Amino acid sequence: MSNSIELFIVTFLWTYIYLALLAIIGLAIYGIVFRPNILKKIIALTILGDTANIFMIYVGYRYAYPLKPPILWSWEPTPEDISTFLAQSVDPLPQALVITAIVINLAVTLLICFIAVQAYRLYHSLDVRDLAKLKG
Repeated sequence: MSNSIELFIVTFLWTYIYLALLAIIGLAIYGIVFRPNILKKIIALTILGDTANIFMIYVGYRYAYPLKPPILWSWEPTPEDISTFLAQSVDPLPQALVITAIVINLAVTLLICFIAVQAYRLYHSLDVRDLAKLKG
């Protein structure tokens, strides 16, 4: 009975986390699409990137206990060692992709901030509607 309650709680919490991440992604997309201020768009884009990174980390997470690092400790592993390794180790690929995505997100954010500073310096506005009228 206790095991089924623990399983229900863990399933409920993971479902709650996934739904919260999806809600945050939806709010960030709303901020990017419908907010006219460039700074609000930059903040929403940053939130979207960070939420996508967290979502990717959760996708690579294993539910097995105890969790082990993705390292085989023997030079000649047996089939039992390999099956235990696959069941209990965390997948390192999403972690590597997230590190790369963080660096790319930082570079894109800095580029957009530079463009926003230049737009304000030249046109004295950060409103996308005002900047769209300057097309010529």
